[in-house]
Amino acid sequence: MIPVILGISLIIFTVVRVIPGDPAYILAGPHATQEQMDQIRAQLGLDKHPVTQYFIFLKHLFQGDLGTSTRTGLPVIREIMTRFPNTLVLALASILLATVFGVTIGIIAGVKQNSKFDYLSMLVALLGLSMPVFWLGLMLMLLFSIKLGWFPAVGADSLKHIVLPAITLGANSTAIIARMTRSSMLEVIRLDYIRTARAKGLAEKVVISRHALKNALIPVVTVIGLQTGTLLGGAVLTEIVFAWPGIGRLLVEAILSRDYPVVQGVVLLIATVFIFVNLIVDILYSYLDPRIRYH
Repeated sequence: MIPVILGISLIIFTVVRVIPGDPAYILAGPHATQEQMDQIRAQLGLDKHPVTQYFIFLKHLFQGDLGTSTRTGLPVIREIMTRFPNTLVLALASILLATVFGVTIGIIAGVKQNSKFDYLSMLVALLGLSMPVFWLGLMLMLLFSIKLGWFPAVGADSLKHIVLPAITLGANSTAIIARMTRSSMLEVIRLDYIRTARAKGLAEKVVISRHALKNALIPVVTVIGLQTGTLLGGAVLTEIVFAWPGIGRLLVEAILSRDYPVVQGVVLLIATVFIFVNLIVDILYSYLDPRIRYH
């Protein structure tokens, strides 16, 4: 994990600095003199060689210091921790919704292959994969907020505020999980041990829940883990549409203002969380399948 995080830090550092625009010019304003802009660059450390800047960045990173926002003057870690809990709540609500509905739909569709439910559920899943997040969010807002008035359109002040953003963000993941669960179930229920369990006279519910589902969940858990990391980093459009005060909006604001420290901090946090989620998924494999052991 450490080499991966170091590699990500180098990529983030490099990409941020090739973004067009000069932070010193943005901070100083269009009427600033060259001397004023040079002074700001020196304060930000932008006058040093890029390699030197990177090692200074790494040194501060290992000390838990992500720098200071050039836009607000506040510590980056404070800026992130103010917004990150909102994104975390939204991502967890979305993945919970996606997991419950995706796995349930996938199991039923797999068990009842070629039925009307199977065709309908996979059609809905295809629509869920095809719809752009911002369009779905606007349509949900139009129907449930403006027309029906059931849920608030923007903000994050109550549990009602999370419903529409969670559905919007989780729709794509629900479709992916449903399709993967169906595919995995179809593969497992054709295996010999499932036929043996049925030959013993076990009830179909017992065969599916105790014998088929556990083995079918291994690729599904992988997808759920990947989707959890994706939702944490991919909530940008959803947060903008619903004015959700998360790190997605913070990242957009930082990019527009060329706030290097905040951009680096947010992207590094998202990447680190993604790596840890994948580690947890790898560990879960050994519990789902006793044949898998880590030494």
